[in-house]
Amino acid sequence: MRYKISLPDFSDDTFFCLSGWVTGMTNSSSPSKEVVISAEMPLVKEVTTTLREWGSIWKQLFVGNKETHVKQVQRLMWELMEWRSQLLSGTLPSDEFKELKQKVTSKIDYGNKILELDLVVRDEDGNILDPERTNVISLFRAHEEATAKINERIKEEQSNIQTDHSGISARIQSSPTHSLYVFVRNFVCRIGEDSELFMSLYDPIKQTIISENYLVRWGSKGFPKEIDMLNNLKVVFTDLGNKDLSREKIYLICQIVRVGRMDLKEANNKKFTQGLRRPFGVAVMDISDIIKGKMECDEEKQFFIPFFPYVLFVSLSASVLLKETSALVGDIVQIRKEYPHLVDRSTVVARKLGFPEIIMPGDVRNDIYLTLQGGDFDKYNKTTQKNVEVIMWVCDEEGKNSICLGAGDKPVSEYRSVIYYQVKQARWMETFKVAVPLEEMHRIHLRFMFRHRSSQESKDKSEKNFAMAFVRLMKDDGTVLQDGLHDLIVFKGDSKRMEDVSCYLSLPSTRHPHGDTHKGAGLNRSPSNVSGGGGGLSVSSRDTFTISTLVCSTKLTQNVGLLGLLKWRTRPELLRENLEKLKIIDGEEVVKFLQDTLDALFNIMMEHSQTDNYDILVFDALIYIIGLIADRKFQHFNTVLEAYIKQHFSATLAYKKLMSVLKRYLDVSSRGEQCEPILRTLKALEYIFKFIVRSRMLYSQSCLTSACWMCLQRFRERCRGFLIFVCFSTSSFSIILFFFFTSLCVCFSQGETFQHIQDIVVSLLRIINQTVITMGREHALIVSTRNGTIKCLTCDFLMESFLLFKDLIGKHVYPSDWMAMIMVQNRVFLRAINTYADTMNQKFLNNDDFEVQLWNNYFHLAVAFITQESLQLQHFSPTKRNKILAKYGDMRRLIGFAIRDIWYKLGSHKICFIPGMVGPILEMTLIPDEELRRATIPIFFDMITCEHSHSGNFQKFENEIILKLDHEVEGGGGDERYMQLLETILLDCAAEKPTLRPQVQHFVALVKGLLIRLLDYRTVMSDDSRNNRMSCTVNLLNFYKDINREGMYIRYLYKLRDLHLEGENYTEAAYTLLLHSRLLKWSDDMCSQFEFHGSQTQRQLKETLYDTIIDYFDKGKMWEEAITLCKELAEQYENEIFDYELLSRRLEKQAKFYENIMKILRPKPDYFAVGFYGQGYPPFLRNKVFIHRGKEYERREDFQNQLTSQFPSSVRLNTTTMPGDDIKNSPLQYIQCFTVQPVLEIPPRLKNKPVPDQIINFYKSNYVQRFHYSRPVRKGPVDPNNEFSMWIERTTFTTVYKLPGILRWFETTLSPLENAIETMESTNEKILTMINQYQADLSLPINPLSMLLNGIVDPAVMGGFAKYEKAFFTEEYTQQHPEDRDKLVRLKDLIAWQIPLLGGGISLHGKRVTDDLRPFHERMEECFKQLKKKVEKEYGVRELPDLDERKSTRPRSMLRSFRQSIISISSMQGSECGTPTKYELLTLKI
Repeated sequence: MRYKISLPDFSDDTFFCLSGWVTGMTNSSSPSKEVVISAEMPLVKEVTTTLREWGSIWKQLFVGNKETHVKQVQRLMWELMEWRSQLLSGTLPSDEFKELKQKVTSKIDYGNKILELDLVVRDEDGNILDPERTNVISLFRAHEEATAKINERIKEEQSNIQTDHSGISARIQSSPTHSLYVFVRNFVCRIGEDSELFMSLYDPIKQTIISENYLVRWGSKGFPKEIDMLNNLKVVFTDLGNKDLSREKIYLICQIVRVGRMDLKEANNKKFTQGLRRPFGVAVMDISDIIKGKMECDEEKQFFIPFFPYVLFVSLSASVLLKETSALVGDIVQIRKEYPHLVDRSTVVARKLGFPEIIMPGDVRNDIYLTLQGGDFDKYNKTTQKNVEVIMWVCDEEGKNSICLGAGDKPVSEYRSVIYYQVKQARWMETFKVAVPLEEMHRIHLRFMFRHRSSQESKDKSEKNFAMAFVRLMKDDGTVLQDGLHDLIVFKGDSKRMEDVSCYLSLPSTRHPHGDTHKGAGLNRSPSNVSGGGGGLSVSSRDTFTISTLVCSTKLTQNVGLLGLLKWRTRPELLRENLEKLKIIDGEEVVKFLQDTLDALFNIMMEHSQTDNYDILVFDALIYIIGLIADRKFQHFNTVLEAYIKQHFSATLAYKKLMSVLKRYLDVSSRGEQCEPILRTLKALEYIFKFIVRSRMLYSQSCLTSACWMCLQRFRERCRGFLIFVCFSTSSFSIILFFFFTSLCVCFSQGETFQHIQDIVVSLLRIINQTVITMGREHALIVSTRNGTIKCLTCDFLMESFLLFKDLIGKHVYPSDWMAMIMVQNRVFLRAINTYADTMNQKFLNNDDFEVQLWNNYFHLAVAFITQESLQLQHFSPTKRNKILAKYGDMRRLIGFAIRDIWYKLGSHKICFIPGMVGPILEMTLIPDEELRRATIPIFFDMITCEHSHSGNFQKFENEIILKLDHEVEGGGGDERYMQLLETILLDCAAEKPTLRPQVQHFVALVKGLLIRLLDYRTVMSDDSRNNRMSCTVNLLNFYKDINREGMYIRYLYKLRDLHLEGENYTEAAYTLLLHSRLLKWSDDMCSQFEFHGSQTQRQLKETLYDTIIDYFDKGKMWEEAITLCKELAEQYENEIFDYELLSRRLEKQAKFYENIMKILRPKPDYFAVGFYGQGYPPFLRNKVFIHRGKEYERREDFQNQLTSQFPSSVRLNTTTMPGDDIKNSPLQYIQCFTVQPVLEIPPRLKNKPVPDQIINFYKSNYVQRFHYSRPVRKGPVDPNNEFSMWIERTTFTTVYKLPGILRWFETTLSPLENAIETMESTNEKILTMINQYQADLSLPINPLSMLLNGIVDPAVMGGFAKYEKAFFTEEYTQQHPEDRDKLVRLKDLIAWQIPLLGGGISLHGKRVTDDLRPFHERMEECFKQLKKKVEKEYGVRELPDLDERKSTRPRSMLRSFRQSIISISSMQGSECGTPTKYELLTLKI
């Protein structure tokens, strides 16, 4: 048989056919926990592992478009695969085999080198050296030799290019179970809609489906929905036994369900409901001869299955094409080995509905198969029968899901049934699987909702669920739902109440008591049974609904007696009764839970070892189980019992109990007395003795192991004193320590104990004696020892050792690819550190002997060890990670747990390590290992508690962790999961300390906020977008400012400054440094808190900063700001330090700036509104609008192209209106960009003064916070002769800060109500200003006043504020926004004030209007009367002084008083950049 290899796919299972793994499918193995035994030589295993690892890297190189490396690695892999085939053939002579072995190892080493993988060290024969069996010196020399050889081979290998191909062979084994392999080639039918194909095995005689469905989702274009499944639709129906093969007939059926419109005759448009599941037809094939082996199946043979449509009068030509159908011998594990060319990782497995004939120990299954049988639903007030759709959820009290419609399909959250058109008694007969975690079964129930579906989209949307039903999966007695039919109660009521668990969960769910014992009784068809307790639901007596269930679980039973035995600890008083009931339980149920039952029996025996109350009952139960298995019906379970005895039985003292009862029975029988169980006992004697022998063997092994470890422990305790006594030399101690541990581990692992330990003791004592003799009696160390200073020497020695180890760990002693050598070094370090820790616990933990510096050195060493690069498994490939874990384990956990344990032993000394140890502990907790994090994060809470009890707060801890977090996260530590764990663990710990809880909650919120910003900052630091980096930097510096961390705040100010200088944003860089200067005073105090500024005084630093800032402002042509700073410096020079020379220079520079303002042209920058919409953006940009300040002469097109380059996948929006929720909630990225006009805000000192244009022009584009965008709109019919038919829609944006600032952009923010207040205030001011102008100057034309007044009082606009009345002056808005009550009063007051202003303006207009505009004025007066009447009625009367009597200066003073009567809206605006963007629409008539 030939095989074809597809090189690019090197997943774990792709190499099943290559690796030569043989699965031992003996009677003692388990399908789910198979025992994998290597049938290969070690070199073949190495080649297989290498190919897998290289294959993964080869894919990455291919994706990275590294063509040269791709071809190189591909060539190496082909060569290895060919040579591997030759090795497996077993036909090579010894000399050729040796030569081939040398070639293979050389090729592997060469490939590892060019792929930068770890170096493999070998002996002379090419075998991999085991570090456990090789001394350190030899291992080191082997690494040196291997490195030298590989460097030589690299030159040789570059000239040897070979490309051959290799064949693949696989060993074949047999198995008693059976499977059916089906390859679906095509489904030919012109439906025009998507469809679902459900394939299963069916017994036509019993009319039952015997397997899970295999689901194929077929697209409307004639291809699978997942294009990857094209020509790959393979399924194996497994778990079939001899009983299934003995069935008279077995069919392969394929049910076709189309997904689309109610009727295919309907037009395919939006008017008709889509996505409805409708029955379409079925295809049937008799496979009895195939599955029984009577028909030989050629691999190339194809089968066409005829198709029978659901509606018989519809003429359709369709068929299902099967490329191959084969009966395979074995279960899924065996056939994957035996038929790798047919069954691979992508092949779907469809299990039998029920258990296989043999359930091996460890084969855990927990599936519930549910079949919708049918229902009968009354049409009620409808003229025709309903089109009923059943919707099912898997729910707990909160609501969860786990539904699988068929094998090969992903689990879904809900199930929707097929819809039968206007059928009163629908028969669905749809089967699907409910897979629920075992621990959640008791909380789970199934909810069924019934809904009428209409073919019309508009009608279908209005339809609600008209009824519901439910059923629990577990009963109160702990048993699972019984198999069989269940007639469920159909409830009616409000749609929302039917979805409320609390409304129905207390009600019975079935109509018959045996169907639902959860509430003690079922329900007949009378609705009275639920009156008063139905939560608004009533029983529908005219509707019925029936389901059937089949439970396939090895952990859940439907038998109360068996459940009582399995959970005997919960009701120990019923133990005797449950043991007696076991004999009357159906044998099929017992063997299904054979392992759990045997475990329970032996646990009962072991936990009552001091008494014999239950010995006979347990013995009899065991005899009964063995007798069951001896029965022919369950003879297949002999292998299961054998496997249990060899692999799972663990009762070490059971032999005593079993022998005692057996002897009792034999004694009674030998005396001639009646002994009823003796016959059954003798039949089961074989397995009784197997249990006795196995128990005795386990007992002997445990005793031997305990004795050996006790001996070793005593030996270590006696040797420790000698080691510490003589270890004055670091080198001698290291030699002794390493020799001791290495020898001890090797000896113990080889099984030789006493003799080798004795040899070690002799060797150690000899070395110790020689060391002491050479030192002499008068040696200073010996003298000091005699003087009792051994502890001091030991302390010094340990400190030096810790520093030495930390230095070795920090320096890369070996090349990074010497993994074996590095891990051996780490293992020695680990053992030494743990040994030192034991000594320190004994000698230096008491209050009198406690050494702070010693323990501090230990902690820093341990953290340095745990965080070293060579132990960070998350950075390694899966192959390397698995190798390290298999041989050395995760050393980080061992040290991490040791640090935790030692920390809790420190007691009152913990305060000595706060805050010094906060950073190292934080560094340890950031290691991405869930178990390690959960073990070490609680140390933080212990530190908080310790400092709080000592100082009354934990400010030092908080400061230190914030400082270290910033450093660690920026360096790559931490993630979202760490943030979640930190929050959860600290809050859980704080829950036990009510006095600390508020402070800890505040601390957790603080750290969480910091982590969110730090993670965002770290993410964008590698981004090409400088703007994103600036945004995150500003977020961080604002955060540090808010929490009063001045040092960190300044640090990020300078980072922001550097980013601005990179982009030549000198103005923004100046504003950034200005924030730092504002923290300083004009004083001679030292600024020691700023470490990077040396020993400067605050005055010196502030002066230096001002010089730099002035220079930046000069480069940015912001001379007005530079002049302000020059004046402040001049004040200091003139009146504080009296340095007139510096003053003169400063004034000269200041004069130059004034000259620049008047003579140098400054181009006005454009401003752009930029909206980032869609969920594809990071949170700091998502669905927000920013105003960007453009650069000089920068066009919108150039600015927009720059934005697009930062977000290449974004979609440009060509409209200027705010997008809808569909775009905001889209997973894509959308950018909206358009030009806005800044609103001039003249400084008060310049108002109403003859100011030169050069000065005013600066303020038109600087110090601006409000921006307008106007666009023309049309209302009503277009009249070319009417100039008033065109309208302007104006959008107002307000930024959180004025531009320019520390960024070139700021987010817009303003609430709609505040916007309305600001608009009304602006309008009233405009009216007052215009009245003032017209009174002062009689020559002004009347048209501007006419347009202003008419635009407000015209009924088409309703006074300009009608939209505010509809939006804000409603009861609903008042209830939803109680905090806006004062603002609503203010808005109403502004509206009321507008009436007297309008009255004054219209009065003035009447005096100035010409005769030809008199009709226009009269209409305006009429509109004003109506408006005045309405406003004064609703908002009250306001009066102003008579405008005729006021002088020309009065309006301005009156305007000021009017302004003072209104609280400034700007004080209400927040400074947070996260406020959502709001738009203001002003409608002006032109």
